[in-house]
Amino acid sequence: MSAGSGAGLDIDALRAAVAAHGRVTRVVVAQTRGSTPREAGAQMLVWADGFAGTIGGGALEFAALAEARRRLGSGRSGLESHALGPALGQCCGGAATLAYEVVDADVLSRLEALADEARARAGRTGGRPALARPLGGVGRAADAPAAIRAALAAAACAGGAAAAPGPVCAPGDPPWLFEPLAEAPTPLFLYGAGHVGRALARVLQDLPFALTWIDSARGRFPDPAPAHARVLIAPDPADAVDLAPPQAVHVAMTCSHALDLEICHRALRRGCARLAVIGSRTKAARFRARLRALGHDEAQVAAMACPIGDPALGKAPAQVAVAIAADLLAWRARMAEGRGMREREATA
Repeated sequence: MSAGSGAGLDIDALRAAVAAHGRVTRVVVAQTRGSTPREAGAQMLVWADGFAGTIGGGALEFAALAEARRRLGSGRSGLESHALGPALGQCCGGAATLAYEVVDADVLSRLEALADEARARAGRTGGRPALARPLGGVGRAADAPAAIRAALAAAACAGGAAAAPGPVCAPGDPPWLFEPLAEAPTPLFLYGAGHVGRALARVLQDLPFALTWIDSARGRFPDPAPAHARVLIAPDPADAVDLAPPQAVHVAMTCSHALDLEICHRALRRGCARLAVIGSRTKAARFRARLRALGHDEAQVAAMACPIGDPALGKAPAQVAVAIAADLLAWRARMAEGRGMREREATA
């Protein structure tokens, strides 16, 4: 179980945790000052005998886990500030304010309703879905503290992930918390369940990608299949390209160069956010020549990433998988920053 793959309230992860454990405490880094183990928005879900996610490990996380479990018993949500100094055995010198939100089925229902309202509001304004609420209580956004109302107004103008505000907290009785809804993971279609494919699937488990994993042979997949992957067994894996949304990333690493080429051809013809192929520079040159001959324009062909990842990290499957995952994360961050820059220019 994951606490969510990035900053923001992940309703799906929270729903799954409440279904599994009945009551959980959601811990969010709501505010930071100076040097801290994690950024604002980092989060955990904590239950009686376990947890998911991390706010940076170490003494701060250890103290937060204990506090979250105390609050599970009392049912009391709230804010708590921690100085990262000698009292915690740390020398960061910074400070973090943590939001503790105890969530059961009733609280989850209220959060789901707020999330639905946030999505509807974003649909009307073109902004980023975000919500604000009093921790441990019920209240109207119009009655929220000024900082919370300002954050809601800013979210209404922020379309891309890079432009969206982070969490904002306001002390009081009750305290308030504002945060965006978690950004949807990027659809990723991975073709091939060989050594590198299996290693990459493992690495992707806690990263912001929704994995669809395709191969023609059931026996190539691990048993049991990983819970974070949608496994497709297809006689012709290239047929799975037509199942992908246009914003998907396609990563081809089958045992056949001819099949890899067919996947590339279909992905470019259909349209995709990114196309990557495992292979050498020689393979890349041959593929680009064949794709041009198949009618794809130069911009499409040039955008194909092959080789993918930093070869300096090594050639063992696990090393290649880490290199590919790092490349995908860097690409995703560039895309988010590009969206944010375009939106800031459009509103300037």
